[in-house]
Amino acid sequence: MNFAPSALPFFSAKKPLSASTITRLSLLLALALPTQISAQNQQEALPLPLNEVKMFTQALDRIRMSYVEEIDDKTLLENAIRGMLAGLDPHSSYLTDDELELLEESTSGEFGGLGVEVGRENGYIRVISPIDDSPADRAGIKAGDLIIRIDSKPLREIMPEEAAQMMRGAPGTDVTVTVAREGQEPFDVTITREVISIASVRSRIIAPGYAYLRISQFRVNTGNELEEEIETLYAENAAIDQPIEGMVLDLRNNPGGILQASVGVVDAFISEGRIVYTEGRLEQTGLDYSATHKTVAGDVPLVILINNGSASASEIVAGALQDHGRAIIMGTRSFGKGSVQTVLPLDEKRAIKLTTSLYFTPSGRSIQAQGIEPDILVEEAFVTRRSANVMQYNEADLDGHLENSNTPSTENERLAEALISAEEVLVNDYPLNEALNVLKGINAFKPARIINTTGSFAQSDLN
Repeated sequence: MNFAPSALPFFSAKKPLSASTITRLSLLLALALPTQISAQNQQEALPLPLNEVKMFTQALDRIRMSYVEEIDDKTLLENAIRGMLAGLDPHSSYLTDDELELLEESTSGEFGGLGVEVGRENGYIRVISPIDDSPADRAGIKAGDLIIRIDSKPLREIMPEEAAQMMRGAPGTDVTVTVAREGQEPFDVTITREVISIASVRSRIIAPGYAYLRISQFRVNTGNELEEEIETLYAENAAIDQPIEGMVLDLRNNPGGILQASVGVVDAFISEGRIVYTEGRLEQTGLDYSATHKTVAGDVPLVILINNGSASASEIVAGALQDHGRAIIMGTRSFGKGSVQTVLPLDEKRAIKLTTSLYFTPSGRSIQAQGIEPDILVEEAFVTRRSANVMQYNEADLDGHLENSNTPSTENERLAEALISAEEVLVNDYPLNEALNVLKGINAFKPARIINTTGSFAQSDLN
């Protein structure tokens, strides 16, 4: 039997359900739903428990008839689905068309909008940064601007996520934002939305011969983006005859994303072996990923930074490269999300995001609720420069000392240069500095060898 939702008696009735109707419905559900599940999953399913189905229909009927406001059946049933999924685990959920669209945008890194990153400050929406060459950037929106209205709707006390959603829309459509800028009267700017593409990988040279790679989220193209960034770094350093001697891969506060993207990232650093595998109740949820021979980073020493905000795909990367002995993991223990979610469509506009399997590192470790333990524990910290001790003195403080033209000529100038206030703090990235020190230490104690500019080592000593 195969019942459409509209065929079920309680979906559209506007009067209380009789006991006989509830019993018949319970039997229909108990017989029909297992048949559908069995056909889809090709396995035997147990019948639904009649008492619990009866209780559900009774609760639904009482809500429909007694709640203080009338609620349509569609809303009640959707809320029931939401509650059912929310009771499973923190990552399973019910998705409507808007939520599906947002999920697609977050995983693809592309959406129709203005290209501006916003946050909340004193109840208003403040521009953190416009994306380079985005519609907002070309319209003159600046970091620090307050957006106080969107299409004439005041934004006081609205959340940044809501404001971001209001600014998103179909490419080619216009949106008017009212901007408050220090020293000016509020003014309106009309901006045409475009397709905004956000790169998930950034890179830079942090010291001669040492590269820094940052992955903010694992999206569809993250693996390719990482390879391109690495190849660019090698090419730029080859142009100045400076080999890459070490890399830092920063996965701190990376919430994860696409499973296949994490596989692509690991594949950039190893040329063989298992990367990750998954296990679930259904046969089709068991997947196994291995490295290919295409490797862009070769044997270059690698340190991966993680913290409590590193989750899911980030933990796959850290765990795989740790198991292979390919990288040193530094930081603090990761979040511990070792489950895989699958989006299962219900119709054209609705779907469920369901936890369908757990993933395991190459050595068989499950990270679920455990996380990745770093090889070197490095807590997040600030590095603060200590104020100079004014009770100490040196040659320059002695009477009759010979002057040096490169130093300040007066005592006040010297004190002004030496003293810093208690509020003046140099905020450095301590874990990143420690990662750089580890890489330098590795290179200081390894045998001398020729390093080519493609990222691999010519395994020959120079003696």
